[in-house]
Amino acid sequence: MAREDPFGPLPDGALYCDLTQSWSALGGGVGTYIRRKRRHILDHSAHRHLMIIPGRANRTTIEEGGRAITVTVASPRVPGSPNYRLLINNRAVRAALAEHRPDLIECQDAYNLPWAALAHRRRHPGVALVAAYCTDFPTAYVERPAAALIGAPLAAVLGRTAYRYAGNLYRRFDAVFAMSENGGAAKLRSLGVEGVGVVPLGAELGEFGPAKRSPALRRSLGVSEDEPLIIYAGRLDSEKRADVVAEAFLGLPESMRATLVLIGEGPMRQPLIEQLAGHRAVLPGYVRDRSELAQWLASADLYASGMANETFGISVIEAQASGLPVVGVAAGAMVDRVTPTLGRVGPIGDAAAMTRNLVEVWRGDHRAMGEAAWHHAQQFSWQQSMEALFGSLYPRALHRASARVANSLVEAPGNLVSA
Repeated sequence: MAREDPFGPLPDGALYCDLTQSWSALGGGVGTYIRRKRRHILDHSAHRHLMIIPGRANRTTIEEGGRAITVTVASPRVPGSPNYRLLINNRAVRAALAEHRPDLIECQDAYNLPWAALAHRRRHPGVALVAAYCTDFPTAYVERPAAALIGAPLAAVLGRTAYRYAGNLYRRFDAVFAMSENGGAAKLRSLGVEGVGVVPLGAELGEFGPAKRSPALRRSLGVSEDEPLIIYAGRLDSEKRADVVAEAFLGLPESMRATLVLIGEGPMRQPLIEQLAGHRAVLPGYVRDRSELAQWLASADLYASGMANETFGISVIEAQASGLPVVGVAAGAMVDRVTPTLGRVGPIGDAAAMTRNLVEVWRGDHRAMGEAAWHHAQQFSWQQSMEALFGSLYPRALHRASARVANSLVEAPGNLVSA
């Protein structure tokens, strides 16, 4: 998105709000993005920032510190998830919006929270609403899970219904953006959503790099320099499909003497520990320290992911910034992130194809791929992400909100303003 969009500078002291269901105290892609945005607002502008997030408190709490405001709404846990909660109290959300009156609200979810924001805008038409397409939910949470229960034909009908819902929802916003072309932007445009922007997320590129490689770590795992260390980092659940990575690893020829590292927590961790028992596999759990994660990634040789619904793929970018080729699936943002010079992609859920791709990359010039991956990752800085938001997309949304107010004044019955 171009900075020369002619909508003028953002007003000083504006209050920008992030309203999200996708919040975890331990990180996650959306949480990382919102934290980075808050840091940018506080460090590089005179604006203020409001977060409305779910939490474990038994009542709604408000924490104010300078130009940062955090409203935590008591929310139940997401079933099967230790880190995420369901923010379903729209009344508390609307009360928080009415109290703080943000100039712009960005919503990263497609369920109940956007409707709370839309209800607030009906009372305050000057507020700008922005939607971030962070999850390809009609496929990830509707069609694919339903296919296992009711079969592919009926699941496809449900998926199409969910996409129609998405189009109806996002056409109501002042600005909409996805994080990659194939991770959402193309689909939203096909649903009739106009002016969809692409705002890639960033990665803390300075934290990751091939220089973080640790021969001592490899030795502690019993891995020599001529043996492949394959790594995955992320939630260990059915959506991220770490089970496909594990199955692909188990299919590798013994002669490769490969080792697998699965970093993360989730409901699949214990089943994966049991499945991989007796093999050269390590599951260290969630790695909170970013420097430790950077060392794990740089000390590996290949990154593998079975996730079919990435809308951006921060973990993939961090792996590429660490100098790793990526073996993934031909779906979502992975299509944009992994070209033939950077790795390989195969069919969704096909562990045998992933096995073949792992072998091909390892036995090919994987070091050249890793170097190309490092160069590719350098374009994804948080500075570029913030410039796209505050230099173009947010001004567009605010301009549209201002035009809406002006038009309502002109069109109001009995109004003295003439068109």
